[in-house]
Amino acid sequence: MARMVTDMTGRNGKYRWIIVVLLLVATTINYLDRQIIGLLKPILEKEFSWTETDFARIVMAFTAAYAVGLLISGRIIDKIGTRLGYSITVIVWSIFGMLHALARGVAGFAAVRIGLGLGEAGNFPAAVKVVAEWFPRKERALATGIFNAGTSVGVVTALLIVPLILNYFGWHEVFWITGALGLIWVIVWWLFYEIPSRHKWITASERSYIEEDETPDQHSIARMSSRPVSIRWQRLFSFPQTWAFVAGKAFIDPIYWFFLFWLPSYFAANFSLDLKKPNLQLMTIYAATTIGSIGGGYLSSLLVRRGWDVVKARKASLLLFAFLEVSIILAQFAGGPWIAVGLISLAVAVHQAWATNIFTLASDLFPKEAVSSVVGIGGMAGAVGGILFPMFVGYLLDSYKAGGNLVAGYNVLFTLCGFTYLITWLIIHLLTRNRSKVPLDLIS
Repeated sequence: MARMVTDMTGRNGKYRWIIVVLLLVATTINYLDRQIIGLLKPILEKEFSWTETDFARIVMAFTAAYAVGLLISGRIIDKIGTRLGYSITVIVWSIFGMLHALARGVAGFAAVRIGLGLGEAGNFPAAVKVVAEWFPRKERALATGIFNAGTSVGVVTALLIVPLILNYFGWHEVFWITGALGLIWVIVWWLFYEIPSRHKWITASERSYIEEDETPDQHSIARMSSRPVSIRWQRLFSFPQTWAFVAGKAFIDPIYWFFLFWLPSYFAANFSLDLKKPNLQLMTIYAATTIGSIGGGYLSSLLVRRGWDVVKARKASLLLFAFLEVSIILAQFAGGPWIAVGLISLAVAVHQAWATNIFTLASDLFPKEAVSSVVGIGGMAGAVGGILFPMFVGYLLDSYKAGGNLVAGYNVLFTLCGFTYLITWLIIHLLTRNRSKVPLDLIS
């Protein structure tokens, strides 16, 4: 087995990229599992006589649990480590994903969605920490961009696999089969993963390359400790760097959810598209997120390789993306659906480029022993924003709809979204100006 892995990764040591593939697959399964209930909504609401309010309650149960889970899971993963922590996370969400097949009624589905949300919340805290453990700073953004692309790959996979299963089986089997994918992943993860300092399959040269950013004290801890370093979690809230990451998630994540959930109705209202048929326009937009995720990570990694300070490279990339995002304001002048597709595709791609660099910034500003906790804190802030912002969106659009000009409501939202990135970047810049990485001894 060890010889086979060495041959796969090359004699000069490329095993860390196999780890990224595992993260990409996990993130893909994560988004596949959460999308299924939306795709099965017409079938389930007919079988269980759901109202729109019933379905909304089920969705809110997941969202609330996801927010709480982000805060909890990051802290737990920092305590028990990524190998065990990621395994538990995927097992929990896979089991609850499969239990959807046994649910009956609103209460039953809400209960399993809570379990799914708590489990799925651990994916990003674990994945970002794994990247911090396995990659030097100059490669982290690219690695993060690759696994973050799983968010869009998961959506597209759901669109392909759910109809296929329904064609041969029923909706129960959709949950059983897709849930089992996570359990298979855990087996592969357990066989192939360990932190670099204890991994038997990587070369000494690759281990040295991975650890090139570590201080002598961190290097000693990685070599000598058999257990993760204990973090004083409450101390994280005292650092401006934490609040910079929180701002980057809290103000921007809700915009992405707006793009995902309201775009179909926007195209229906503005361009009279039939949403009952496969929609090439929407598929194009969702596909653009993959390009943005990987491209955004490549850009800041390239700057670091060319000698830029790490934090400066991330912030310069974020500033570029913030300016590009202003282009979404032009969507209100789109004379046809494909012009709107082009502008919105750019917007969602830029968002994913932003998200990739925000995640990476957390690993730049904090030692890897605390990364999951910081990502969890920021992720919860983004999830809470994802609950509150839709309320505002709904109120605004209802007001404009009552006035007979729904499209104008979307134009207001596009304008708001376009400038929010620049405002958020300014907050991040002020909070991180002249501040370096938080030392491990201040939080351990």
